[in-house]
Amino acid sequence: MLLASGKKENGIIVIQFKPGMKQLIIIILFFIAKSTFAQITVVKLDSAQVPRNAKYAGFLDTAVRYTDKEGVHIVITSENFDDKVDKDSDEFRSADLYAYDYLIIGKTAKLEWQMHDFVEPCQEDVEAAFLPRTFAITDMNKNGIAEVWLMYKTACSGDVSPRTMKIIMHEGAVKYAVRGSNRVRVNATDYVGGAYKFDEAFNALPEIFKEHARQLWKKHLLEVWGN
Repeated sequence: MLLASGKKENGIIVIQFKPGMKQLIIIILFFIAKSTFAQITVVKLDSAQVPRNAKYAGFLDTAVRYTDKEGVHIVITSENFDDKVDKDSDEFRSADLYAYDYLIIGKTAKLEWQMHDFVEPCQEDVEAAFLPRTFAITDMNKNGIAEVWLMYKTACSGDVSPRTMKIIMHEGAVKYAVRGSNRVRVNATDYVGGAYKFDEAFNALPEIFKEHARQLWKKHLLEVWGN
């Protein structure tokens, strides 16, 4: 079937589509573009590759560059621990966790969102850390806008009580959260902790997001002391 015809006018080839073909081609191009946007490319960066105008506090934990429908982004996570907090007493400690998403526009870095969680000055054991192998960039709903996943735990404790645990996910500038605690063994047969709750925004997401969060929580649920 002949879909288009061509003729030369003043040395220029002019393509003439058959009726209805222009709309069909527009639809095909739309789905090609949508498929392209769904492929989120992620590149890990070292500290020397982080742009100077992508500022962050503390010590670098992870840095990546990703590209989605909105453009090129730099995501940074960092940590800070201070064991010299002065509260008119000895041995106070504090800890901070940070995350940043910068949209790179030319030579500028526009801050899209940032996260800061912390343990306030504490005389007990302080813990604040991103959990290994939980940071991820996804596009689960295939809309071309990346989801950035963070998971971490915090604690100020001198015993084996459960640690606060959170999953924070951003899609664009919108924040979603799962909050709860991990699970610890208190004697030979008993455990405490482990409950979690989706915030209102997260609970309204499609099931694929909630199932991913459940699997993350399950994988990191149990605190094993001495490991």
